[in-house]
Formats: sequence, structure tokens, C-alpha cells
Amino acid sequence: MTPPPPAGPVERRLAERVAAGPIHLTLIDPDRSDPERATEIAREAVGLGSDAIMLGGSTGISRQRMEAVARAVRAAVEVPTIIFPEGPGSLASSAHAIFFMSLLNSRNLDLVIRTHARTALSVQALGIEPIAMGYLVIAPGMRVGEVGEADVVAREDLAGAQGYALAAEYLGMRWIYLEAGSGAPAPVPAAMVRAVRSVLSVPLIVGGGIRCGADARALLEAGAQALVTGTITETDGVSREFREILAEVGRARGR
Repeated sequence: MTPPPPAGPVERRLAERVAAGPIHLTLIDPDRSDPERATEIAREAVGLGSDAIMLGGSTGISRQRMEAVARAVRAAVEVPTIIFPEGPGSLASSAHAIFFMSLLNSRNLDLVIRTHARTALSVQALGIEPIAMGYLVIAPGMRVGEVGEADVVAREDLAGAQGYALAAEYLGMRWIYLEAGSGAPAPVPAAMVRAVRSVLSVPLIVGGGIRCGADARALLEAGAQALVTGTITETDGVSREFREILAEVGRARGR
């Protein structure tokens, strides 16, 4: 049997940083931020310590728009630019990598594996580094839960979240992402983060509903190894709350 391919340079870089302490990823929606605005946010976020820029969020982002934003952001900052895909239209050769992720609790097999099968050859041909990820939507789920046809995991169902996450690791996925949904009124519960982290040996990413330093601190103390924020920068730019979140990540990392 041929062994699985080793992690690429972007994944190795992220893993090395996680090994030294928690990291932060800034999510920018190319549908809401043109190349100039995306570049401005990326530069400020990286200047504050963000470790990578994720591009995605909306449904129906054109490949031309994704390419333009990815090209501009990649030229502006030295951290990795990673596609956070909503579908095959999200592919862009200008990005360093793509989170090649299965929506674990979707009722739609297209989002679990079929779209991946249709897209894998294109990812290979474009030379974008795939990063294997299990993506799990936690209540309330917001728009991603609706569009993703997810049977969202209840906030008190710690064993359910553990089961999905560990199964994804056993299937070979090298990162697990707990998602409360963009704009969620509250982040994933700290108790769930702690429970999931306790059964994993791969890095745990948490996103959705993180609005302030206190939110970030609770998730980091519970064991989150990477935090993702997006809505806060799209609505308020690089605000005081965003700076507080980055400061908490920095403190947890000892920077």
C-alpha cells in the first residue's frame, strides 16, 4: 500500500506554529471585500499577529473574484493564503492552499465527499496544497448550517461532537474545525472544546461567534489550538475587539 502523501509546506508551517502555542486565522470574504479592502484587512491582521489569511465565506463567489483577492492578499502579506471553500467555484491558483474539508454532519453527500471527488483533480492540476480537514457545524450553525444541510450538533452534546471529531481523525483528516456559524450569538461552548480536544491528537480549530477577548480567552483555556474570526473584521474592520482577540492569542502563545 502506498503511504499517504506528507503534509505540504503550508500545513507544516501551521503545525509547527501550533506546536509552539495557539494560532489565529483571519477569514476574509472576497464577496464582501474587494482586493483593496481585503489587502488592507490582511496587512493589519498580520501586523497584529494573525498567522494566516483564509478566503471564503459566501456562496457563489466567482472564480475571477477569488483569484483577484487571493492574488492581491498573497502579494501583500508573507503568511499563507488559504481558501476556505464553499464549492468548486472557490478554487484559485493564486492561493497557497485550500482547506480540503468534509462537512461531517451534512445530510448532503455532495458536501461530505461527492464534490471533493469532482474537484480533487482540479486542485491537483492547479497546484494548490490541500489540507485535509473535518468540518463540524455546532448549533446554532447559522447560514452555514442551512446551506450545508447540517444536522447541527447540539451545544450540550459533548459526546456527539467527540465522536464526529475522532472519527474524522481516524479517517485520516489532519485538522478538525468546530464551527458555530458566522455571526453566531455565542461561540462553540468551552466545555465542548475541552471535550473534543481531550480525544484528539490532531489540531483543533474553533470559529464562529468569537467577538471579544473574553470569548477568545475561554476557548483558548479550553484547549482550542487555532481561532478563526471573520465577521468582526467585515463589519468593524480591525477594531478594538479584534485587537483584544489577537492579544489573547498572543498571551496564550507567550508572544
